[in-house]
Amino acid sequence: MAIQPPESVRISQSVAILIDGNNIERSIHTETGDTNTMLNFDTLIPKLLDNRGLSRLIYFREGKQISQKLQERLHGFYHGSVRPCHKSADIPLTIKATQVASKVDTIIIMSGDSDFIELVRHLKSEGVRVEIAAVASTTSKLLIDEADYFQELTKEHWYTLTPKRTKRNPLPKKPNDSK
Repeated sequence: MAIQPPESVRISQSVAILIDGNNIERSIHTETGDTNTMLNFDTLIPKLLDNRGLSRLIYFREGKQISQKLQERLHGFYHGSVRPCHKSADIPLTIKATQVASKVDTIIIMSGDSDFIELVRHLKSEGVRVEIAAVASTTSKLLIDEADYFQELTKEHWYTLTPKRTKRNPLPKKPNDSK
C-alpha cells in the first residue's frame, strides 16, 4: 500500500508511461502459463499514477498484428497510443523517453529488460524520476536497483480472457434423459 502525504501537501507531477508491450506480455504469460492473460489498465494505470497527472502513455509493440480494441481503449481512456515496432521496442522506447524527459517529472518504464539500465541512468542524470513497473520474477535485479522506484506487477494487474464459444466450439449438449 502506498504511503499518502498529509492532506496539506499536494503532489503535482506529470508522468509519462512507456510500455514495452512484448516484454510485459511475455512476463505475464510466463508467470501465469496462459497466453490469454492481459494487463488490466483500469486498475493498473491509477495505481501507477498514484494521484499524479498523466502526460503521455505509449504502448510499444513489435509486429503488425496489434489489437484494434487495445488501441481504441488506450486512446479513449488515457489519450494513449500504440506504436508498432519493426523489431523490439528497446530503441523506439529509448528515443521517446529521451524526447519527453524535459517535459515530465517522472517516466514509468513498464519492462523488466536489462537493456534499459543505461536509459534509466541517463534519465536520472537529467533530473527525471524513473520508475519501473514489471513482473518481479522476470525483471533484471540491476534494473530494479537502478530505478528510483519499482512497482511489482501481480495478478491484481491482469485478467484472463475467456475464449468465445463459436458454432465450431459449442457448449456441450446435455444428455437427453427422456426415452
